[in-house]
Order: sequence, then C-alpha cells, then structure tokens
Amino acid sequence: MSTATTRAGRRGRRTAAPYAFLAPAVILFVLFVLVPIGYAAYLSLRKVRVSGLGLGRGARTEVFAGLENYRAAVTDSELWSGGLRVLGYGALLVPIMLGLALLFALLLDRPRARLGRFARTSIFLPYAVPAIIASLLWGFLYLPATSPLNYLLARFGLPEPDLLGGGAVFFAVVNIALWGGVGFNMIVLYTALRAIPAELYESARLDGCSEVQIAFRIKIPLLAPALVMTTVFSMIATLQVFVEPMALRPLTNSISSTWTPLMKVYRDAFATDDRYAAAATSVLIAAVTLVLSFGFLRLVQNRAFGQER
Repeated sequence: MSTATTRAGRRGRRTAAPYAFLAPAVILFVLFVLVPIGYAAYLSLRKVRVSGLGLGRGARTEVFAGLENYRAAVTDSELWSGGLRVLGYGALLVPIMLGLALLFALLLDRPRARLGRFARTSIFLPYAVPAIIASLLWGFLYLPATSPLNYLLARFGLPEPDLLGGGAVFFAVVNIALWGGVGFNMIVLYTALRAIPAELYESARLDGCSEVQIAFRIKIPLLAPALVMTTVFSMIATLQVFVEPMALRPLTNSISSTWTPLMKVYRDAFATDDRYAAAATSVLIAAVTLVLSFGFLRLVQNRAFGQER
C-alpha cells in the first residue's frame, strides 16, 4: 500500500512539474498582456461627462460611451492619413528589407564564403542598437547643420539635400528601419538555410546545377516558411512604427504629432489627456494588425506550409 502511494505521489509530482515551470510565464503574460488589453478595451467604451464648468468635486464623471469612441476614431481624418502613410511605409520597407536579408543570407551560405562570421556580425549589429539611439544617430546625420554629407557637398559647391524636409523625411524614416531590420531577418533566414540537408546541394551539383540555380530552385523554395514568418513579423512592426518618427520629430517640422496611428494614440493619451479615445484607437490598430497578419497567413499557407503536411 505504501509503495503504491509513493508511486502515485511521484506520478503526481511529474505531472505537476511542467505546470510549475510554465506558471511564471503564464502569470507574466496575464498580468502584462491580457490585463492591459482588457483594460484598454474597457477604457475604449467609456468617456468623461463634464458638468457645468468642469470644476469642483464630482464635476467630471466617467460614464459608459458604447461605441462612440470607435465611431470618432473611424471618422478621424488624421487617423486615416496616418494609416495610409504607414501602409505606404510598409509597402516600401518590407520588400526591400526582406530582399536584402535574403540576398545576404544566400551569400553567406555559399560553400566558400569568406569572412562569414565577421559579415554576419556586421550585418546583425545594427539590430542590437536600440531603436531610439539609432533614430537619434541617423537624425543628426540627416540634420543639415551636423551632417557630414552636407559638409562634403558644401565643400565641393554641390547642392545640399534636406533629408528632413518635405517628402524626403518619409524615406529618411524608412532608411532607419531598414538599417536596423535587415540583420534580424538575415539571421532568421540564414539559420533556416543551415537546417537544409547538405545532401540536396550535393545532388544538385552532381546534376550540373550552378550555385545560382541551387539558390533559386532549392534554397528559396525551402525557405518559404521562414520568409512567411519574417514577413508577418515585419508587417506587425511596420503597423506599429513609432520610435523612429517620434525621435526625428524635434528635428523637423515635416513630422506631425499624428504622423502614424501610434503617434496619434500617444498624443491623445498624454498630450490631450483623452485616454478613452487613445484606447479605442489602440484597439482598432490591434484589430487591423490581427486581420492583416492572419489574412496574409491564410493567403500563403498552402504554398508555404503545404510541404510540411
């Protein structure tokens, strides 16, 4: 009887052990992800009712607003302008960033690639620089008064471009994200390439395939799942762009406080003290991000993941 009890106790401990290891991560996820999301959704359905001049105790009360904040957000021209700007930003950034990451990964995966470790580190290093620091560094490189490019152009009597003015600031922001994002995606794709069995390459070379043919006919098709993953991550990051334009804003008048949807959320929450409108806009941004991400996955899942079924 005691032996059976001991065995049952051991089985119980083994069964409970995985949950004990998972518990800290689950608790943190609930506290710092699910609870803030739920609170934002709650705030998005509330508003402040002001009585009289709004002075004195009880003059400002929080009441249920229904979908009023969502209607105001959907009809806000500033939000639409920022959203369209972000879509253009993503349409330019994502293909170039993933194209360069794929190119670098293929070059580094060549059989006789030189200085491979140094090249991988050099390409990945910009990703290790915090976005706010990278944005400030690039901002001072863009600023005409401190830019070494403008200094050299002025010495040779050439016209000096204003990279922070007009439409050029759009490409300036894209360049910062490109500089920092290529390295991460390159490492993901390079890691996926290293997982491909070398026998496939050897067989292709025996059949007379060149390295370019191997890249296009073997490597890139087998990279489809990794390319889909990096594309989804890049789309999500693009829709949430905030740090780069926010850091450049003090250096130029071309970036408004609502240049991107998240900048509008920041302005509503901390500048105009309308956290209810900010919460509604945040929920809308999250919903759009979710729909676009899952829509893209549904669109490419048969081609990218069909081989894994």
